[in-house]
Amino acid sequence: MDVDIFDFDLPQKLIAQTPLSDRSSSRLLVLNRKTGQVNHKVFSDIKSYLKQGDCLVLNDTKVIPARLYGVKENSDRAMEVLLLKRGSDDVWECIMRPARKVKIGERIIFGNNELACKVISVDETGSRFVKFEYEGIFEEILDRLGEMPLPPYITEKLQEKDRYQTVYAKHSGSAAAPTAGLHFTKELLAEIENMGVDIAYVTLHVGLGTFRPVKAEKVEEHIMHSEHYIVPSDTAEKIMKAKSQGGRVIAVGTTSARTLETVGEKDGVIRPCSGDTSIFIYPGKEIKVLDGLITNFHLPKSTLIMLVSAFAGRENVLNAYNEAIEKEYRFFSFGDAMFIE
Repeated sequence: MDVDIFDFDLPQKLIAQTPLSDRSSSRLLVLNRKTGQVNHKVFSDIKSYLKQGDCLVLNDTKVIPARLYGVKENSDRAMEVLLLKRGSDDVWECIMRPARKVKIGERIIFGNNELACKVISVDETGSRFVKFEYEGIFEEILDRLGEMPLPPYITEKLQEKDRYQTVYAKHSGSAAAPTAGLHFTKELLAEIENMGVDIAYVTLHVGLGTFRPVKAEKVEEHIMHSEHYIVPSDTAEKIMKAKSQGGRVIAVGTTSARTLETVGEKDGVIRPCSGDTSIFIYPGKEIKVLDGLITNFHLPKSTLIMLVSAFAGRENVLNAYNEAIEKEYRFFSFGDAMFIE
């Protein structure tokens, strides 16, 4: 399958640079995946598409301020370090710029010598592994010195850190936000729960690999990055309750969808578990768990538009995208949303 069949023309002006002041006031394109029919709503209207007995599954990962700016030790060379994944003993996988200027064994200093890291190894992808040195609590220092790692297509500075964070973010570990969840407010979630919809949470720590372009010419040749997930027992119970009683399981975001499809068994059974997933979902792959999906609008030729196409059909998705472009929806992380039913 050619990657190019997932391409489309997107005007630069439609890439949202800043979040709306009211999270739930973004636009909502509703796509019926069986008929291809499209309706245009406001995100708060999502309540009218949910019903008692449904289970809404959200990713409660929390974005860390993973972008650090420092200088190479014994030098005035400015360095940027982007944290990707935490290991043990204060070791992190990271991307470093300019990486070629730093050798194994050399150190980067951040802030007023509050934090330092030493390069201990480099892998085949070019990622650096560094060990941090500090006094005190790492998370507090990172919160003080770090910046939110906004995607490369957002060029404006974020005024409030929490706007690149869902209102239900709980478990720190992501280098990028599960952006479909940014549209929810606590009040909207309470209203949905009061309707008799079960709210359930999974955790999938989003890596920057989610933004890496597909460089292969054939979809099947692309290799996905790995991300850590957790499915708690109460979430598995809520999902199985919905399935057994005729309710729908609706994932909020492609990260929740990837988690559910990773752990779902052939008959849709979900069990509590944790692990790492590099699942790649594209047309032709079986969908075992999902009955609905809330998602943002994704980049051309990305693994995310391939996932959405696997669920709703490529023609349906591209037709809906073309209509969204025509009506000037806002795209990507701070953009508008889709509900696929």
